[in-house]
Amino acid sequence: MKIVIIGAQAAGMSVAAKAKRMDKTADIVVYEASDITSFGACGLPYYVGGEFDDPQYMSELTPEDFAKKGITVKTLHTVESIDPAAKTLKVNHNGDTFEDQYDRLMIATGGSAILPPIENITLNNVFTLKTMADGLALREIVRTDAIKTVTVIGAGFIGLELVEALVHLGKTVHLFERENRLMPEAFEPEFSDLLLKTLHAQNNVHVHLNESVTKIEGNDTVTGVISAQGHYPSDLVVVCTGVRPNTAFLKESGLAMLPNGAIRTNQYGQTNVEHIYAAGDCATVWHAQLQTDVYSPLATGANKLGRIIGENIVGGQKAFKGLLNAAAVQLLSVEAGRVGLSSKELAAHNIPHQKVMLTDKNHANYCKGQAMLAILLFYHPETKVILGAQVFGENGGAVHRMHALSVAIMTKLTTDDLAFLDFAYAPPFARVWDALNIAGSIAK
Repeated sequence: MKIVIIGAQAAGMSVAAKAKRMDKTADIVVYEASDITSFGACGLPYYVGGEFDDPQYMSELTPEDFAKKGITVKTLHTVESIDPAAKTLKVNHNGDTFEDQYDRLMIATGGSAILPPIENITLNNVFTLKTMADGLALREIVRTDAIKTVTVIGAGFIGLELVEALVHLGKTVHLFERENRLMPEAFEPEFSDLLLKTLHAQNNVHVHLNESVTKIEGNDTVTGVISAQGHYPSDLVVVCTGVRPNTAFLKESGLAMLPNGAIRTNQYGQTNVEHIYAAGDCATVWHAQLQTDVYSPLATGANKLGRIIGENIVGGQKAFKGLLNAAAVQLLSVEAGRVGLSSKELAAHNIPHQKVMLTDKNHANYCKGQAMLAILLFYHPETKVILGAQVFGENGGAVHRMHALSVAIMTKLTTDDLAFLDFAYAPPFARVWDALNIAGSIAK
């Protein structure tokens, strides 16, 4: 059996590795448009900020490493089109085009940074942060003394992580978000306010909500940005406004897609076209609660569904139970995590729900580092089954509680169950009645 994989990053190489383990005789060929393999883009803000210095930490496996496992990886090879009826694809390498054949096809082309319609967005010193090349270029220039003020457009995960990195580098930051709060797609308003309070405590961070950059000033290089509300000098701009699936080359393929171009998949990673699978930022992923596919460009989904597909592409029938869209962000001295359904999602799917929010402490008051902890729960008013959760904390302690809530939601525990769950008690870590227990007990 010949398996062709388009894309050699998280999803694609997860498929390749698992498929080869399952079937040693499989002929696996991977085409990658860039010269990088197994790249983890989530590390980019931390590389830019100097948390680590070797970029290879984000791309530890090379084509040579995969060759030792019997997997052929061809970098700088761009797939231009596929013909599902003939089971062929056209590949371009250095301007020369050739045709290849497959028995099974995996599409893992990822996504590209979205560039909003901003005048002069192609000026020098305007960056996105999606690829290794983006990270290398941004780190080199942003750490120079010439860059004193940076504009970040978009207050999502990457935007806030980048703000943290820039603060550590001593830069003045202007953060623009077109919505009226931070991280509007991830967190509830109460948690957006807590994150905003954290940024307001920084003298060198200026947050502009309900404000969009319409023009970037400069002749060749950025000198400032303009919005409807004002003009702001800036030496550099980073656009963090989301990703778009890299699927334009598949328009004539017959693959079912969402309006944004994401390839639709089922619990097995299959598309609507026989023998073609997809995962990662170019595709949808199964949602455990909604029992349908959704677009959720997270590394967790790419890796997990990739492993499932690796088994199925060689004959398996393993279903992915689905994601809960668990995600977290660290912002200076605070951290926040979310899992399950948000109020917006619950309303969109007409799911009855109630909400409770608790403000408590992370551990005993006589241990160093006691700090505020906030927990928000959504639960069904009749069954009390927990539907969604968000946790915010200072000095740590929030995200590991969010992990516990992820298990609770996946196993359909109720708020009554949560109230009496046996969490470890020790003064440095928690109080005898953990904040999660209390949140469960007050959810009536």
